[in-house]
Amino acid sequence: MASPIFLVGPTPADHESTAQLEKHLREAGLHESAEETAAREDVLRDLQGIVDRWVKRLTTQREYPDGMAEHATALLLPFGSYRLGVHGRGADIDALVVGPAYVDRHHDFFDVLGGVLAETEAVTELQLVPGAYVPVIKMRFRGVQVDLLYASVCLPAVPSDLDLRGRSVLCGLDMATVRSLNGVRVADEILRLVPDAGAFRTTLRCVKHWAKARGIYSNAMGFVGGVGWAILVARVCQLYPNAAPSMLVPRFFRIFSQWKWPNPVMLREIEHDDDGGEMPLGLPVWDPRRNPSDGSHLMPVITPAYPCMNSCYNVSRATLRTMTPEFEAAHKVCQEIAVAGAWDALFRPFNFFKAYKSYLRVDVKVAGGEEDLREWKGWVESRLRQLVVRVEMATAGMLLCHPHPHAYAAKPHDDDRRRVSSFFVGLSKPAPSPQQPQQPPQFDLRLTTQEFKDEVYTYAFWRPGMELDVSHTRRKDLPPYVLEQILPADRLKRKRSDDGSGNSESSPSPSSRASKRAAAAGRIGSSPESET
Repeated sequence: MASPIFLVGPTPADHESTAQLEKHLREAGLHESAEETAAREDVLRDLQGIVDRWVKRLTTQREYPDGMAEHATALLLPFGSYRLGVHGRGADIDALVVGPAYVDRHHDFFDVLGGVLAETEAVTELQLVPGAYVPVIKMRFRGVQVDLLYASVCLPAVPSDLDLRGRSVLCGLDMATVRSLNGVRVADEILRLVPDAGAFRTTLRCVKHWAKARGIYSNAMGFVGGVGWAILVARVCQLYPNAAPSMLVPRFFRIFSQWKWPNPVMLREIEHDDDGGEMPLGLPVWDPRRNPSDGSHLMPVITPAYPCMNSCYNVSRATLRTMTPEFEAAHKVCQEIAVAGAWDALFRPFNFFKAYKSYLRVDVKVAGGEEDLREWKGWVESRLRQLVVRVEMATAGMLLCHPHPHAYAAKPHDDDRRRVSSFFVGLSKPAPSPQQPQQPPQFDLRLTTQEFKDEVYTYAFWRPGMELDVSHTRRKDLPPYVLEQILPADRLKRKRSDDGSGNSESSPSPSSRASKRAAAAGRIGSSPESET
């Protein structure tokens, strides 16, 4: 690994700039209050009680000796932003349940514990996702979103001081369990490898705040997720071990605006089975020198705990092409901040619905209630990056795609149980060059979108009433429920007045509306007007 490249500490001006940055982050709600911290601790304590009773009940039912049942417990270990110490107001809690060898994931965790949670008054929005890449129970516990993972270790009892750092804890486990355990192990290893945890936390809060404002924070959509951002920030902290956050943030954007991907970002050397250290386990480790398929990864950001994995595996050419100019723009803004001293400019939101004239609109529909919509929408969201990849392949990279990380839900009518939520993908074509004709190319995406729909409909738990529509939509034709959420009320009122939508005499007839819908449906198969 490269040695630090700058050892000089902060000046008084750097300390003052850091204080201004921290003030901005507090005002933006990135630090929770003492009351919110206490409520979150209560949630974790009560969940610990539930999983302890669950394990004791299973131990008793299986007729183990009474003494064993009395001492049977499970560990509840938070990870992610909470374990790293960078969670803010309203943040989710990612937590891992570690249970003994005789408590399995499929039946005991999802069926039995899932049933217990379903009957718990404090639990709402319960969703079991056993088939996910990392199997998870999602829920709200007293209003706090909790994602609960499970790992069964090869021990008859789980000690309260279980050491997860060594390889031995992974012995005999399947990859789903290894990935679950690594949520905790990676967070602990990141904190161990950064030279100054306080500077790391402030810088990471800042970078995550920027990424969310710019619409590039989402592992599911093919951008960088929480672990990836943490590793990128930690690497910059290693290179500047004595720097204050006001020094680290500009250097972060300078480094990654110039980074030559796919050169990997690593916090330590990759650990292999044949390194002569701990016991060999034969688990797959990211290393393109040994695994040629790893060489196809576009943005390798490697987790520091064995077995090392690429935390940004989902990044595609389209999403990397979206993120690259954002790093460059942030680098320029930081240069201006160095002169003006105002951090607000770094966090200006990206106006997604002003940046493009054309969009792919992905409508997720269910005939049931909110729980059905949440389930179906979650599945579609997990597959949406495949639509971006398919469009990229079908157009040889000539149609640029920018998936929006957030969905927009329509308000259901009182007399209709139908629910609709929409995702959007911004579309743009490359600027003409002297080597290319001035007329932009035309694309037929009907087959591409149909293949995507066919893939989504392979959902193992699909039920009648779960529907998916993909259509081409111009900016001026965005549905009202989207406009209501992205425009202030006064601007929305003026817009309706300007386009005549508030006047029944100027509203199009049903036949006219049907014609427009048919035309829009045809345009996706011909030539979206997508110049930025």
